Amino acid sequence: MPCPHFKITITQRSHGQSAVAGAAYQSGEKLYSEYDRKTKSYSEKKGIVYTEIILPPNAPPEYSDRNTLWNAAEKIEKQWNAQLARRIVLALPREVPADQFPAMLQDFCREHFVSHGMCVDFAIHDKGDGNPHAHIMLTMRAMDEQGKWLPKSKKVYDLDENGNRIRLPSGNWKSHKEGTVDWNEQSKAEIWRHGWEVVTNRYLEQNGRPERVDLRSFERQVIDLAPTIHLGPAVTQMEKRGIETNMGNLNRDIKRTNRALLAIRKLIAELQSWLAELIEKRDKIVEEMREPTIPELLMQYMDDRRDERSEWSVSGQRKGTNMDLKKVSHAIAFLQEHEIATTEDLQKHLDKKEAAFSDLDNTIRGKEKRLRDVQALVKASDSAERLLPIQHQYAAIGWKSKKEKFYQEHKVEIDEYNKALRLLYKFYPDRKIPNRTLKAELKELSDDLEALNKELAAIKADLDELRFVRNCITPREDINEEENLTIEAKQAPKEKASLIDRLHDKQQIADEQKQKGKSHSHGYEKDYER
Repeated sequence: MPCPHFKITITQRSHGQSAVAGAAYQSGEKLYSEYDRKTKSYSEKKGIVYTEIILPPNAPPEYSDRNTLWNAAEKIEKQWNAQLARRIVLALPREVPADQFPAMLQDFCREHFVSHGMCVDFAIHDKGDGNPHAHIMLTMRAMDEQGKWLPKSKKVYDLDENGNRIRLPSGNWKSHKEGTVDWNEQSKAEIWRHGWEVVTNRYLEQNGRPERVDLRSFERQVIDLAPTIHLGPAVTQMEKRGIETNMGNLNRDIKRTNRALLAIRKLIAELQSWLAELIEKRDKIVEEMREPTIPELLMQYMDDRRDERSEWSVSGQRKGTNMDLKKVSHAIAFLQEHEIATTEDLQKHLDKKEAAFSDLDNTIRGKEKRLRDVQALVKASDSAERLLPIQHQYAAIGWKSKKEKFYQEHKVEIDEYNKALRLLYKFYPDRKIPNRTLKAELKELSDDLEALNKELAAIKADLDELRFVRNCITPREDINEEENLTIEAKQAPKEKASLIDRLHDKQQIADEQKQKGKSHSHGYEKDYER
């Protein structure tokens, strides 16, 4: 299936980021930044298969040069916290031929960005590892007809109900800032995501592929599944090298849980459909006739099977009767244990299982969300404790030049330490980090999830039993007169059997193997694997 990845970020000067550096990275080129007078070189980067710059009609032609474009975008920004560029990283569908990727991005960028006045710089990355993706950089300012950058915002005076300006106690007029373009509105992100979804599905359809991509979240698609967490490049590389990580294990647990939930839903839907068919058939019976109970249906099943074997050999009839008795005994034991006597009882039992499943699903998702938060806090706490000596060394340096040199040598560690503190102080403003409590909660959550998964397995086992009972009591309208129960009757060509018939035959084979001393199953244990 196509990967529904579409991430939007802003390149900000306050975070030490550079638009020139971002352009050099995604294009794999060597660019010179006039702002900090440093060369940004990524010429050794591999996997860059295509790059292109698309300009609106009013943009200066020289902006088709990557170095000129992004130095101009940075030069116009004077603030220390200026937003320099918008960046989008999106997954490309492997189901579409790679030579069509540039056309896909051109269609998408021209419709949603260039036509609105943005300069677009995009690159396609593909290392051949099954993860083709594209990087798109967009300018943040509009241009006038002469190609000059326009302000990002304008001053607008507030008016009262009579349309007059409002004077403040200071004597100034009350005013606010409004953007000159609507590119930063949150609704735009939704429009762009949907636009890429439309382009992707159009190319999938043109190539005769049945897959379709939906960039909406599970919640917006009304899909009750837990989303996996983003691993990031470092964890991804560790997983590729065969190193298991907590985040990777969590994703694997989520995927296993989702598979179990989908399997249970499918089985519930089948059982509900079957019950609906039974109820519909029941309504067609004459009002005076009483609806047969499930035990009566089982007895009728035995009678029908005996009539079907009337022309078989004595040995074949005996074997068939023995297998039917085992099946009916198993079904009756299950019915007695759960006090199920009618189809209505069976429906009530299913409703109860559904309610239990829904509660369990909500509980699992809530605990998984808290588990992710606690894991992040524990990781941040460990990082802060590990990097505290380096932070102390850095804080103790008094000379500016020495301090800057030390920072450049330990930039990764210092930035990681500060990032960890920001996360911890966000949750604990009083700066009292309950490390022991967090780790205890982490273990408790893991144990709870393990127990909940066992409950899921128990629900699956009960639903399998319900399906087995259903197979025994479902009427068979098209019965093959010759089956594989006897070796004396000739095998006649068979019509395609229904799902119920195939499961019925599978159960008979399993019972026959058991008689020969072999291991067997009821024929339904392997329907679902977590």
